[in-house]
Amino acid sequence: MIPRGSAGGGGSGLLSGIRVVDLSSSWVGAHMGLFFADQGAEVVCVEPPAGSALRGSAAWAFLGRGKHSVVVDLARPEGVARARSLALAADVVVQTWRPGKAERLGLGYEDLAAGHPGLVYTSVSGFGSKGPFAGLAGYEALVMAKLGFAVQFNSFASRGGPAYCSVPYATFSAAHTALHGTLAALYERERSGLGQRVESSLAQGMAAQDPWRWFLAFIARQYPEAYAAAAPVGEDGIPNHSFAFRLLVALSSDGHWMQFSQVSPRLFAAFMRALGLEWMLDHPDWSTAPDFDDRDRRQQFWERMLTAVRSKTLAEWSEVFDEDPDVWAEVFRRGAEVLDHPQVVHDDRVLCVDDPVRGPVRQPGPLVAGGGSGRLPVRPSPGLGCDAVTASWTAALGQPAADPASANATGRAEPLVAGVGAAASGAAALAGVTVVEFGTYYAAPFAGAILADYGARVIKVESLAGEPMRMIMGFPEAGAAKSLQGKQSIAVDLTADEGRAVAHRLVAGADIVMQSYRAGVAARLGIDSASLHAVNPDLIYVSSPGYGTGGPCGHRPAFAPTIGAGAGAGWRNVGPAVDPSDQLDLDGIKEASLRLGMATQVGGNADGCSAVVVASAMLAGLLGARRGNGSQQDGTTLETSMLTTMAHMLCEDCVVYEGRPPTPTADPELLGLSATYRLYRAADGWVFLAAPSDREWLRLVEALDGSGAGAGLASDARFVDTISRLARDEELVAELAAIFVGRDAAEWERLLVAAGVGCVEVSSEPFEALLLDDREDSYGRSAELVTDVEHPALGIHPRLTALSLLSRSPIVLGPGCLLGEHTDQILTELGYEPDRITQLRSEGVVGG
Repeated sequence: MIPRGSAGGGGSGLLSGIRVVDLSSSWVGAHMGLFFADQGAEVVCVEPPAGSALRGSAAWAFLGRGKHSVVVDLARPEGVARARSLALAADVVVQTWRPGKAERLGLGYEDLAAGHPGLVYTSVSGFGSKGPFAGLAGYEALVMAKLGFAVQFNSFASRGGPAYCSVPYATFSAAHTALHGTLAALYERERSGLGQRVESSLAQGMAAQDPWRWFLAFIARQYPEAYAAAAPVGEDGIPNHSFAFRLLVALSSDGHWMQFSQVSPRLFAAFMRALGLEWMLDHPDWSTAPDFDDRDRRQQFWERMLTAVRSKTLAEWSEVFDEDPDVWAEVFRRGAEVLDHPQVVHDDRVLCVDDPVRGPVRQPGPLVAGGGSGRLPVRPSPGLGCDAVTASWTAALGQPAADPASANATGRAEPLVAGVGAAASGAAALAGVTVVEFGTYYAAPFAGAILADYGARVIKVESLAGEPMRMIMGFPEAGAAKSLQGKQSIAVDLTADEGRAVAHRLVAGADIVMQSYRAGVAARLGIDSASLHAVNPDLIYVSSPGYGTGGPCGHRPAFAPTIGAGAGAGWRNVGPAVDPSDQLDLDGIKEASLRLGMATQVGGNADGCSAVVVASAMLAGLLGARRGNGSQQDGTTLETSMLTTMAHMLCEDCVVYEGRPPTPTADPELLGLSATYRLYRAADGWVFLAAPSDREWLRLVEALDGSGAGAGLASDARFVDTISRLARDEELVAELAAIFVGRDAAEWERLLVAAGVGCVEVSSEPFEALLLDDREDSYGRSAELVTDVEHPALGIHPRLTALSLLSRSPIVLGPGCLLGEHTDQILTELGYEPDRITQLRSEGVVGG
């Protein structure tokens, strides 16, 4: 177990006493800084003289809360010197520049670490610092286009071709993958006294989102004759998979779109009863529902379900939901409506901050609640240059003394990947940490796999039937392989007294417990916070159920699509392309149903976003306990919320005050936000252009003129500056569309990237195909995003490396595990004799 309460902490917030300097003025840096500030850290935003571009967004009132602002002109030597002095007084520095810029400014890790060995230096780029894409601009949509996500988004629009995704999955996820490495490095520093470089990317952020596509693609490649992955929807517009029926999107009779979540057999049977279609489950023609090989049968079944849903109003469906907790749907909310969600209101997850400029500002509360993370006094976002802390900072920041013996004592298997930069050595960052996991599916359990990559021992407690994701896809173990990576599995019947006794003995030696069951389940199983803190008072208990531990929705089933719909992600993605009429015929309903259904699942989803936040919560709790922050007499209990997580990601929508600027919205064809941030058709293929600033526009038109394709744009007074271009956006779209269609997409990428313009050819291959390419010069291999492991059932296969890499601490990359694979080993460690283990197995208390 971890030691508690070292010097340097003692504050009320989990991260009190930590100083963070954000050099980025970017969305990634802002989300990272907000997490730190909400947990009590001192966060300083280093802004240019004109201020961060984020100040023009309504979200700044949210992203800037609790922070301080220092104005620095990095184009001047004295500005660089000021930034350097701040960095040398900080615990953490964050920058999101393209690889190489920090070094050119003299603000790279090596430059700063020489004067501050304890510094944790975090850099986040679009594609990573290595590999063929390292030099590309790191705009969200550009990353999505280059890595094959824009092609996956084609289901959002009816026109065909790639589409623009409005929800910033990559940005939000990368902020948290970078946080994972940063918090792990800070935790390791408590042991060694040394900092290190942390590196992540938007590409790695997106890699966290996918639960199983990676493994399905691998299996299809390994066994092409026996297994072929089918598209979710056929070319005829009919769903190919039963998920479209289990996660039905349908329209009520009074015009409300609803997202159902009936994944398990029990939940689906309840849904069929509510639809009045339960007779089909016993009918010889329909008894395999919702799984049908025949295309016509799938179409008829789908139409019956849609018609049945449309027979009731939303109010009538709400009565059904009240009568049967196994039947549930979220309404597709829009804008800031999630702030008024009954569960969000019940959990008191909304803040109203008095802003001296904006007045009262309603906004999402902190991502992590409870323990030492509770409601600290909230300061509004700072005015430009408003700084109340750095005068007290000193360059000689006290750090814990290094302990070489503890820093090198690992007790773990040799890591498969060392890290980035200097050769990693010694113990993994989380060596000696034990996590016990009670939960199923992906939204919380993948968080455990993340901590395992940094060296934690993660023990998954499974029922005797096992994690449902193991068999959720057409190939055994493929659905759960990613969420089980690096873990050990013990199969225990927690409904039995002896099974609970096993769990309690296991928890007695743990540092963290994570549970994600529906409200009331943990208490019934004897693994609630009170029960486990009675066993282990020092335990960090992280509760991450779908909705919450109580309230109006805590007992409801929560899956990625329902949370995505209820939070507003689905409508944010495809709202401009969906007919708002409530008088659609059945064909119109089917088309919109598919589009809305894909809008909460494709590319990114609420499960992936929630998983990275749960990992951040566990790491913050771990670091806070190590530093003596946020301790409570009855133990530390932290809570995360899927809805609050999504509200943070959708913060451009979810900030409310009078006179706020509008949220940027995609055009009805879902091509982009403006003429200079948009998809364009080329002579062969598509490109995504990202040149929104005046400086980038100048590079673009100069490159076009130099290639003979400029059409006089460089001297066209209509487009002289950003304001003029936005005012004549449609005219500029027409001009640029005529230019881009004249050459192949690959040629445009070569020409414009060489000129420093953000423009890439849209990949026609999905992300998993890029990463599964096993050539040494492929993106996945050369960017050090992929390695090989051996799974006990799937054999040798590629897997992702850690989602952020550390320069000094090794990472530990293990395969997934089988159900109960480690039951005997763990029971033996807990002191059970072989005869007793055999008896427990024969009595059905344990398995594996």
